[in-house]
Amino acid sequence: MTKILVVDDETDLEILIKQKFRRQIREKEFEFVFAINGLDAMEKLRQHDDIDIVLSDINMPVMDGLSLLANLGEFSPAIKAVIVSAYGDMDNIRSAMNKGAFDFICKPVNFEDLELTVRKTIKQVNQIRETLKAIKENNILRMYVDESVLNYMNRQEFEHSLILNETVEATVMFIDICGFTAITENEKADTVVTLLNKYFDVMVKEIIAQKGYIDKFIGDAIMAVFRGDFHLDRAIDAALAVRGLIENLPSHPEGFSFTPKVSIGINTGELVSGNIGSVTLKRLDYTVIGDVVNTAQRLQSVAKPGQVVISAHAYEQVKESFRFNELGEVPLKNKANPVKIYEVLG
Repeated sequence: MTKILVVDDETDLEILIKQKFRRQIREKEFEFVFAINGLDAMEKLRQHDDIDIVLSDINMPVMDGLSLLANLGEFSPAIKAVIVSAYGDMDNIRSAMNKGAFDFICKPVNFEDLELTVRKTIKQVNQIRETLKAIKENNILRMYVDESVLNYMNRQEFEHSLILNETVEATVMFIDICGFTAITENEKADTVVTLLNKYFDVMVKEIIAQKGYIDKFIGDAIMAVFRGDFHLDRAIDAALAVRGLIENLPSHPEGFSFTPKVSIGINTGELVSGNIGSVTLKRLDYTVIGDVVNTAQRLQSVAKPGQVVISAHAYEQVKESFRFNELGEVPLKNKANPVKIYEVLG
């Protein structure tokens, strides 16, 4: 249901809108909230944080429509305003558009035109809301957003998730495409990027299927994190699925010889989760850090093509659920003593 705020000091408009849109109101397609001036409208916006569209007159007492437009940004970047006014001269139209109005309708109102405009505006609002949802939830693609969007999210629950630094139990997985560097040195850029994205897409689908998320893409490697119930089991399931799918891809993509294989390292334990980066550059990355992450990357570095390697600590937790091959002890960077590792067979 779309909630629409109508701002006009002429109470007759409220009656007309309720009459003309009675079917949409009855079927709960539209819900209307009414205000008599800009100041009243701002109070209604505070009371109804789910308003999608504002239909506003220009000439009103206390606070006019143009002043209201200038203040809409503080409520939500998703709200779109349509000016409904008898003042249809170009100066007013330009002033309204410069202050962020999405469209302009002249009085007397043609209600068929108004409904078409409302529906067009709804599509725009939905697109913005989908973008906001992607920014909040999608850790696969990092998006650059303008200040108004960030200000809005910072007032919502997303602010808490952005600034929340916590210690969590999770599993980290590093996946590297073996031998891919040679392709980057010998093939065209378009070929390299197309092929790498194809492989990444296969991996990402399996990670998401196991409710993991992509923390980052690092060259021709992926860092994925799994949290929640059975996070280690789900990470191993994802790793085995990725390995199988990659190895079954064509051996001669794009007209040259390359048999894709992956090496995978998995570790589990206590991680520090937080928003890390540079405030000065306005580039912050919500990520995990710690010894568990570093060890997972180093386990991947010692894994051979086609191997899924885990730590002994991880092995003890899932040894009854999968088949393993003990690989013995290996030296890992920044580890004082060799570390026992296991290969996941299936």
